[in-house]
Amino acid sequence: MAKSKAKDTKKNTADVGFEDQLWNAADVLRGNLDAAEYKNVVLGLIFLKYLSDRFDERYLELVAEGYGDEEDRDCYMEQNVFFVPEEARWANISQAAHTPEIGQIIDNAMRAIERENDKLKDVLPKNFARPELDKRRLGDVVDLFTNVQMTDNESEKDLLGRAYEYCLQKFASMEGKNAGEFYTPSCIVRTLVEILQPFHGRVYDPCCGSGGMFVQSAAFVEHHGGNVVQDITIFGQESNPTTWKLAKMNLGIRGIEADLGNYADTFSADQHKNEKFDYVLANPPFNLKNWGGEALQEDVRWKYGMPPTGNANFAWMQHMIWHLNGTGKIGLVLANGSLSSQTSGEGDIRRAIVEDDLVEGIVAMPGQLFYSTQIPVCLWILNKKKAQSGKTLFIDAREMGTMVSRKLREFTEEDINKVASAFDTFRKGEFEPVKGFSAIADLDEIAKQDFILTPGRYVGIAETEDDGEPFEEKMTRLTSEISKCFEESNRLQEQIKKNLEAIGYEMQ
Repeated sequence: MAKSKAKDTKKNTADVGFEDQLWNAADVLRGNLDAAEYKNVVLGLIFLKYLSDRFDERYLELVAEGYGDEEDRDCYMEQNVFFVPEEARWANISQAAHTPEIGQIIDNAMRAIERENDKLKDVLPKNFARPELDKRRLGDVVDLFTNVQMTDNESEKDLLGRAYEYCLQKFASMEGKNAGEFYTPSCIVRTLVEILQPFHGRVYDPCCGSGGMFVQSAAFVEHHGGNVVQDITIFGQESNPTTWKLAKMNLGIRGIEADLGNYADTFSADQHKNEKFDYVLANPPFNLKNWGGEALQEDVRWKYGMPPTGNANFAWMQHMIWHLNGTGKIGLVLANGSLSSQTSGEGDIRRAIVEDDLVEGIVAMPGQLFYSTQIPVCLWILNKKKAQSGKTLFIDAREMGTMVSRKLREFTEEDINKVASAFDTFRKGEFEPVKGFSAIADLDEIAKQDFILTPGRYVGIAETEDDGEPFEEKMTRLTSEISKCFEESNRLQEQIKKNLEAIGYEMQ
C-alpha cells in the first residue's frame, strides 16, 4: 500500500483504507449468520492470523541464530510471543482452506493454542465446524487473510490491530442496541484519554467491554514517546464472557498485558477489590436497573450515599472513586440524567461528591454518538488532586461533531483537541471562558444551581455575530419574504383543491 498522507484534523475516523477492504472481503462469509455470531468468526480469524504471524517472525529469528531451539516454547514466551503448535500455524490452515474439514481444523488449532498458552485458556472461539457456517466461504476468507498485503510502513501488529478495532466498529453498527455491551465509539474514548492524559501509572476500567479504553490509553503513551510496557499497567473487569474474550484478544493482538481477572459482576465480585489506581476510564451501562444493590446496602464503596437500587449510575461512580489513589483521576461516560436527577437520593450523592471537591469538569456531548442508543450523554472528569481547587470546568459540546451517516455523529480530531485544550488551559490557570461553550464555576455558584451540573446553566448562550443589517430593514425584508411564502402556500392549496375536485373528491 502507498504511504499514507498526513492526517487531516477534520477527517473523521470513519475514513479507512486497509481495514475497509478487509471488511468488505470478509463480509462474504456472513451468509445467514447474525452479526453476533459472525463477529466471533471474523475476529477469531484475525487473532489466529496475528498469533501465527508473530510466531513465524520469532521462528525465523531463532533459525537465523542457529541454536536449533526454534521449537522451544520458552524462547517464545521470553519475548512475550504466544507459542503456536505446528497444527495451528497459518501455513497449515491455509493449505486446508478449501477442504470440507477446514472448520474442524480451525477449531482444533484454537484448542491447541489454548493448551500451550495459559493466558489464552477458554478465550478463543471454537465454533468454526458448525453446519450453518458455509465452509466454501470460510475457505475464501482464509485465502483473504493469507494473501492480504500488509505493507503500509506499519507493523503487521498495527495493521491487524486496526483491522480488529475497525471490525468491532462495524459489528457495533450492525448489532445496534446490543453494541453497547462491547463497543464505545473511539472518538469518545479518545476524548477521555486526551483529557486525562494517562502518561504513566495504573489504568483501570471496571466495565471494560472489548478493551477500547486500554487500546487508546496505550496509543496515547506511544504517541507521546513512552513505552507501554514500562509506563502503564492495565486492570479491568467485564461481566459478559463473550465480551471478556473479545477484550483479551483485542489486547493480545496489540501486545498489551492486562489483568482482567475472570469475567464476573463488578459490584458483587470485584476482581481488584483492594487495588487503587491512577486513572479510571469507563463507559458503564446507562441507567442500569438490576445491578444487585439490595444485597450491597452497607458496602464500603458508598462513601457519598447509598445508590438507588433502580439505577446504577452513582454506584458505578462511587465504585470508581473508591478505587482511586490519592492523586487519581476518573473519565466517565454517563447518561445526562446523572447531572440533574434528584430522585432516590441521587441529588444528595451528587452534592456530596461536588462538596468533596472531586468534580474537575463536566462535558455535555452531542447526541447520536452511539450505535446502541440515542440517549444524550455527558463526560464526568473527577480528580483527587485538582489543579484548580474549588473550581469546576463546564463545557457544552452539544453542537459539535460531524454527521458521518444519517444516524451517526462523530467527534473529529479538531473537536477532541478543542475540548482537551480547554481542560489543559484550565489546569494551567490560563483559561478564558467562551460564551455558549465553556465556563468555570466555584462551589457557591454550583450551590446556587442546587448542585445541578448541566453545562448549559453555566456557559450561557453563544453571542450571534452581527451581520450589519439594521434591525428595521431586516424585519421589513423578512416579513416581505414570509408574506410571499404565505401567498405561494395559498396558491398551491387552491390548486390541490381543484385537482381533487376534478377527480370527484371535494375537501370539507
